[in-house]
Amino acid sequence: MRIRITFSKQGALRYTGHLDLHKLWERAARRADIPLAYTQGFHPTPRIQIASALPLGFSSRCEVADFFLSADLDVATISSKLQPALPSGLSVLNVESVDERSPALQTQLIAADYEVTLLESADASNLDLRLAALTDAPTLPRVKRDKAYDLRPQIEELSLMAGAEKKIHMRLASRAGDTGRPEEVLAELNLAIEDVQVERAQLIFKDS
Repeated sequence: MRIRITFSKQGALRYTGHLDLHKLWERAARRADIPLAYTQGFHPTPRIQIASALPLGFSSRCEVADFFLSADLDVATISSKLQPALPSGLSVLNVESVDERSPALQTQLIAADYEVTLLESADASNLDLRLAALTDAPTLPRVKRDKAYDLRPQIEELSLMAGAEKKIHMRLASRAGDTGRPEEVLAELNLAIEDVQVERAQLIFKDS
């Protein structure tokens, strides 16, 4: 059986890394008597697929993970069993059954929406003009790990959120080898990551 869990990641858990998140889910499933399926071989690991690693310090209200189970369970009861076993900051939002033969979750992800809130320490002057300049730019050459790349194709949408002078909406590409990172966009806007709060608001998949 394969189940898909949508969950939020908030509070102190914003600083929990991807590998540690896997371990948190494994422990929670064990406490909740959710029978995880394991890989074969010398070092069996639980078959958990998290759609996309969330950078440290970012919160999210839309994380998605697939769990493969060794036995069938009533989907309606999984959430009520799992939530009490999870640490504060992780909340189960939805549980559904999916086809076991469907492609790996990570290969279906194409983009992600982020909401960036500017703190009081951030320079918000002419923010609308800075956003417009970025979206109008034909290229945005950058270097990451000594490798040059163009950030511009990774930015699908970029704007001020309606009714919010200090809140930015970003839709960034999220494909293998072509993933936009909010901190790179913020650097182009001359905004320090310490001066903002970033929340992932939506993961967008091919079938969406």
